[in-house]
Amino acid sequence: MSDTPKSRNDNTPPGMAFERPIRELENQLLELEDLARRTNLDLGSEIAALKTRVAAATREVYADLAPWDRVNVARHNDRPVAADYIDKGLDEFLELHGDKVFGEDRAIATGFARYGDTRFLLVAQRKGRTTKERMAYNFGCAHPEGYRKALRKMRLAEKLRLPIVTMINTPGAYPGIGAEERGQAAAIAENILAMFSLQVPILVIVIGEGGSGGALGIGVGDRVWMMENSYYSVISPEGCAAILWKDPERTPDAAASLKLTAGDLMALRLIDGVIGEPLGGAHRNPAAAMASVRKVILEELAALAKVPIETLLKQRREKYRRAGEIPGRFPRLD
Repeated sequence: MSDTPKSRNDNTPPGMAFERPIRELENQLLELEDLARRTNLDLGSEIAALKTRVAAATREVYADLAPWDRVNVARHNDRPVAADYIDKGLDEFLELHGDKVFGEDRAIATGFARYGDTRFLLVAQRKGRTTKERMAYNFGCAHPEGYRKALRKMRLAEKLRLPIVTMINTPGAYPGIGAEERGQAAAIAENILAMFSLQVPILVIVIGEGGSGGALGIGVGDRVWMMENSYYSVISPEGCAAILWKDPERTPDAAASLKLTAGDLMALRLIDGVIGEPLGGAHRNPAAAMASVRKVILEELAALAKVPIETLLKQRREKYRRAGEIPGRFPRLD
């Protein structure tokens, strides 16, 4: 979507220019509500009409978001992150640490979790929200010890017959020299291979960014769901634009070409479902967004629990063998 001119009191976050029409109406609403409080004027009908306009504008804008716009929504600072799901969403969480090889990677949280009577192992990529948290979590970019930790805990879940839920939110695995020296690519590959054979149900949910092998390292599952305004891609739009065109101005074009939105991936049959977000995105109503994720987790785990493990493993392997098939074109040659 094209940018709209900034208003004098524009408070639109970077990358969210498409929200300016909404924010202008919201600012008008705040001013009207403030006037009503200060003057005791009866402005109820005017306030109600303006709220209707805000909702209509939000619905119109979010019904026609470009892929690059959705990437920016996925990165919004107020969007629920792993800490929110753990601290505010779960009924219980006992964190487990370490890979028993090198150390603790805080970019991936692992632990025993509970929603009501449903218990599972949670593996969640943490990005943080404040600068201090982001530094501690390496901006959501895990090192090999994070992936080794995740696999150790998933194998523990297998021993305890606990289902596994993973939450993906990373721009990609950390590409630094130290990570490569400690076996970054091998750690991710080992996770992908091992997850095909884990004899418990695995549910994968992309809650924000799903970048490349960093996401796939905990992304093999019986069911893969994406939140409506998340993205899942082989590379970030910025990285794609840099490689293909060596031009950061082409980033929106790269986002469109990558087919990285939930709608695109659902059409390509690469994911199993899309979790609807509150009007205007999860950042506008985090509690409602987390409630929707909880509902999907409970429903999917209940459904997967009814499938015999032998059948589950067969279906899991077949699911990924057929990944990327386009209906009517380039069928797989067995």
